[in-house]
Amino acid sequence: MSATTVLHSGVTIKQPPPSQTTNNNNRNHNNRHHRTQSQHSAANDVLKLFSATLPLDAIFRPKSVALIGASEKPGSVGRTVLWNLLSSPFGGTIYPVNSNPERRSVFGIHSYRRLQDIPEVSQQGGIDLAIVAVPAHAVKQVMQDCVEVGVRGAIILSAGFKEVGVEGAQLEREIREIAQQGKIRVVGPNCLGLQNPITGLNATFANNLARPGNVAFISQSGAMCTSILDWSLHANVGFSAFVSIGSM
Repeated sequence: MSATTVLHSGVTIKQPPPSQTTNNNNRNHNNRHHRTQSQHSAANDVLKLFSATLPLDAIFRPKSVALIGASEKPGSVGRTVLWNLLSSPFGGTIYPVNSNPERRSVFGIHSYRRLQDIPEVSQQGGIDLAIVAVPAHAVKQVMQDCVEVGVRGAIILSAGFKEVGVEGAQLEREIREIAQQGKIRVVGPNCLGLQNPITGLNATFANNLARPGNVAFISQSGAMCTSILDWSLHANVGFSAFVSIGSM
């Protein structure tokens, strides 16, 4: 919805009838001037809103992405997600994170053992988006690291939480509490990830990136997401965002 549409639907400017006297015309002119100033003020407010950084920009329009669990292992989620990020430029920097002390790079990109090891973290004021692709038992420590370095948004692809029983549900609650304490917006866990076809961001382990369009698709089911994605590519249907929210 454009700023013009919002303003036109909320402000009505009436024209004075031709029979009014000059004094009335002057008064109405002053009134119209006052309303015009109010309209301009409202327009400025709307423009400020759209030009400001929005809370979900860290997830949908990140300038820096750390992939925790990046890997070259064939068939792994960490490999697929990193390949998708590299294959579809989104205007941001990618930081592979792999806890293996002998791993120095992934796909030729310098990798780090922990988020704290990324030198740009302190220089740039934190990481916009962390994509977590590690086993469930390691996610809690990863989220604590995210809070420490100032990550703004996280996509937790890992499975093994409330869908597996009481212990998994407790672990999910603990991770949610950590995210809330660190004011990190979270998608997941146990999700496919998300795509922003407008910018080119493919933070999923799906095989393809959706076409750009005007309608967003959001589903809890990863299977539903992959089915709709496959259909949309054949039907030439595009999306403004494509999101698998998992068990959040």
